Amino acid sequence: MHLALFPLGSIVAASGWFEDLRETPMLPGEGIAGSVFASGRAYISREFARDERLRLSDREHVPAGWGGACIPVQAMDEVVGVFFVSCPLPREIQPDEVKLLESLARVAGITLQRMELHEATERRARQLEALHEVDLAISGTLKLDIILDTLCRQATAELEVDAAGVLLLDPSDLTLRHTAGYGFRTQTYQRSRVRLGEGLAGLAAVERKALHYPDLRSAAPEFNRKELLQDEEFSAYAVAPLIIKGNIKGVLEIFKRTPFHPNHEWRGFLEKLAVQGAIGIENAQLFEDLQLSNLKLSLAYNATIEGWAHALELRDKETEGHTRRVTDLTLHLARAIGMTEEMLVHVRRGALLHDIGKMGVPDEILLKPGKLTEEEWGIMRQHPQYAYDLLSPIAYLHPALDIPYCHHEKWDGSGYPRGLKSEEIPLSARIFAVVDVWDALTSDRPYRKAWSKEKALEYLQEQSGKHFDPKIVGLFLNMINEGTIGAG
Repeated sequence: MHLALFPLGSIVAASGWFEDLRETPMLPGEGIAGSVFASGRAYISREFARDERLRLSDREHVPAGWGGACIPVQAMDEVVGVFFVSCPLPREIQPDEVKLLESLARVAGITLQRMELHEATERRARQLEALHEVDLAISGTLKLDIILDTLCRQATAELEVDAAGVLLLDPSDLTLRHTAGYGFRTQTYQRSRVRLGEGLAGLAAVERKALHYPDLRSAAPEFNRKELLQDEEFSAYAVAPLIIKGNIKGVLEIFKRTPFHPNHEWRGFLEKLAVQGAIGIENAQLFEDLQLSNLKLSLAYNATIEGWAHALELRDKETEGHTRRVTDLTLHLARAIGMTEEMLVHVRRGALLHDIGKMGVPDEILLKPGKLTEEEWGIMRQHPQYAYDLLSPIAYLHPALDIPYCHHEKWDGSGYPRGLKSEEIPLSARIFAVVDVWDALTSDRPYRKAWSKEKALEYLQEQSGKHFDPKIVGLFLNMINEGTIGAG
């Protein structure tokens, strides 16, 4: 006697000549096994090889002279497979033996159901872990390549396929282009370009639904990447659109090198992966757009600030070139002190705008060729306050206010406008104060010639601890002497 157990798909247990049928799939309604599966009723055949229900594709594997029975395997009133028993002629299966076989089939059905429940539980646990891995990629990084690589790897592993790839939509020409892939043997997939509405990928994107092709040979005319099929030897294909908030982002493609028939659970998991992938793409693209917007905004801010600084230089000819020099020198010194690049952005803006308050000083005072009176000096000393009043309503310039507002404060508290002392004075303003005086002393002015380097250095040393922060003066002098920064 030879036995075989067919759940939906192919044989899971067999003996005798049924071993030759292990790789033969069972499809509902086809052949003896398929008809018993569909009807749910036992079937007795005097000789399988001569039975009209036997599929042509199975005849070469079924020996002559063997009959038997095919019994439906049920679990919870649902047919989950079939059970074959075969014996050589003249022995035939009797009706009372069918009853016994049906009892055995019920036991097999319960066993199969338990196996399936266990496998389904493990499979769902793996799928949840895969979705979690994609979630971690989405939450842990905003780099699109990392997110999509994780998506493709998890899709390949948990859908048990050979390769997975992502084509993203380029809105400029409505073309889906290769962005990520895993499991491909050649570079052919990287050349993938599919117009919306063309090919299976383009069709899935336009129709906004997943498509499945168990055997690509039957869908070859619609799959318009023949070179990919030839180079990779793919047989089966599935594609799911990547959609979020009603917007199509691209498609997730799945490839297998042998034909396969995905069940409802498989298709559902593919669509879950597609949803997660779309979320990751949306987040990464939003971040990229935000970075670009911030860059453009920052460039616009900086251009505006530089315009203001240039306007002040045009008004006050004696400071022409001064702003550029002190800005460069301040950044050099601030970087040496250890300020971060983010802080240096605000230092640069503050240095460019250090004398913006002079816009509020009348021309007759600002441009006066001779010495200022005490009253005029009082007005001139208000320019840091004017700078604060002018810039403080502008939110993005708040971090840059320290230099325009505080660069005339002195270490010993004798400066203006607030009389701050020592470390009450913001660090950037203390740095700028040294640089500002250095540049003023070593540059020609209408009322005097530039001081020599030696004389200017002596003055800075003399004012260390009075006008200037001693630590900053020391660092500045070292950098001048070592040639790390220019000597004016």
